[in-house]
Amino acid sequence: MEITRLFDLLPHYATYFPKDDALAGKENGVWVTYSTKQYIDKVNYISYGLMQLGVKKGDRIASISNNRPEWNFLDMALHQLGAIHVSIYPTISESDYEYILNHAEVKMVFVSGWDLLRKIQNIIDRIPALEGQVYTFRNLRGYKHLNEVIELGIANPSPQYLEEIKDSITPDDVVTLIYTSGTTGNPKGAMLTHANILNNVKAVLPIIPIRDNSRCLSYLPLCHVYERMMIYAWQYLGISIYYTENIATIADDLKEIRPDIFTTVPRLLEKFYDRIIAVGHKQKGVKKRIFFWANKIAQDFELEGKSWIYRKKLKIARKLVLSKWKNALGGNFSVIVSGGASIQPRISRIFWAMDVPVLEGYGLTETSPVIAVSNFFPDGLKIGTVGPPLPGIEVKIGEDGEVLTRGHCVMKGYFKSPELTAEAIDEEGWFHTGDIGEFEPEGQLRITGRKKEMFKTAFGKYVVPTIIENKFAEESIIDAIMVVGENQPYAAALIVPEFNDLRNWCNNKGITYTTNEEMIQHQEVLKQFKKVVDRCNKNFGDTEQVKRYKLIGYSWSVDTGELTPTLKLRRKFIMKKHKELIDSLFK
Repeated sequence: MEITRLFDLLPHYATYFPKDDALAGKENGVWVTYSTKQYIDKVNYISYGLMQLGVKKGDRIASISNNRPEWNFLDMALHQLGAIHVSIYPTISESDYEYILNHAEVKMVFVSGWDLLRKIQNIIDRIPALEGQVYTFRNLRGYKHLNEVIELGIANPSPQYLEEIKDSITPDDVVTLIYTSGTTGNPKGAMLTHANILNNVKAVLPIIPIRDNSRCLSYLPLCHVYERMMIYAWQYLGISIYYTENIATIADDLKEIRPDIFTTVPRLLEKFYDRIIAVGHKQKGVKKRIFFWANKIAQDFELEGKSWIYRKKLKIARKLVLSKWKNALGGNFSVIVSGGASIQPRISRIFWAMDVPVLEGYGLTETSPVIAVSNFFPDGLKIGTVGPPLPGIEVKIGEDGEVLTRGHCVMKGYFKSPELTAEAIDEEGWFHTGDIGEFEPEGQLRITGRKKEMFKTAFGKYVVPTIIENKFAEESIIDAIMVVGENQPYAAALIVPEFNDLRNWCNNKGITYTTNEEMIQHQEVLKQFKKVVDRCNKNFGDTEQVKRYKLIGYSWSVDTGELTPTLKLRRKFIMKKHKELIDSLFK
């Protein structure tokens, strides 16, 4: 069965993978499942209903929602009509919502519930194209509901007309506008086609190990191209998709669902490991010594080349300790795919030692998204790299070290922004990623930093902050760090402690405090951070060493503004918010 447009996945699913739990969402602690047939019926009814409401090919329809099956229902229904799905992050500011909805000239918006509805309530009247067409996934008094669209579709089925519309849709038609979260300026709307995304889906399929009745647990935002593309891949392979209710329930959901496959960002894996280590610190005597012996064995893991003595130790460590860590994650993983940011090699080694393979991938919204990803084929794996480029995708390193890519993955362009498109895609079709990288001798790609994040010190020496930050982030006591020092005599940093780990350390040392601010000003805490900074600095030359630093008394997050929805540092925001603190580092 040929699949050339995203909605072609539905008959493929029905033919080869009929099941009772194609999709599942957790509502108020209870799993609600949908069979393959229920999924497809909902999609068709919504398509019929939207046709009655006047939605046509090329119309932009937005969704602002957490992960839930209704997102998939709407997504596929829009694809079948040739409408363009503008899927928007649920964590951005009111001003960004207003910009995106107006820039995309959105005709209709679907919002999951009250928490997100109130974010756009004040701007609805300022979106002319919208004409008040706001629907909710949860039934809220005074607002139209998705079920009304479904009921309208049930009452007015138009299968023949729907087929005619579907026949008119080509693989090169734009299927979605994804506005990049960005770290500065207005978001840019990447135009992705059916062919862009499906070629990416088909390219990653061979690397995914599947079993009968495989399940995945999904928590990354569906509005993000990485999770969205993988969700299409899971449907292609007939993998049941379970959406966690919120990030706070992931640990419990992993144990309950016992998924085979999980897509994530490195940050969550780091948090899992931090929780494991916190448990270890609570152990006593022999148990504690065995726990941290196993941890040391795990940290020394390599994919190949280790001695038989190490392999024997690893076998014992897995039996006594590491298997328990794996079971805490459900115990059933065949693979975890990590993307969105570089994963610390230390974290990769820990999970591989646990017998939980972690594959690291790399890409951007504009590249649909995967450019390169680790795999289980020869030369497909090397810790610290993102693996080789996917088949059909060209990658080269520019003269300045920038990663350039060309092929079916590259977007059609930025919506209404030909000048920005021309800046990003040169005359030969090479997309300029803005990332700095290099190839390993075996062909794997290694990403070393962002071109725009590099800076020169006052002495003309280049510093790549991400390399320094990644090394410092390996320390369990450090939650986040941002290196600064452009046009300054040395590099400095803002450091956010990992407060759970730091509290455990303080408790073990008998250090008393009432607030985070009081804790980070304690002399023993300051001495401990100096030791950590000195230890990390030994990995760098004099120019790259962090000469001065300040501790931050709260955790950075999307809500506090320092992180993007994909958990990257918003450097210019941080520079502005903490200007006085940063200035003090160079006085």
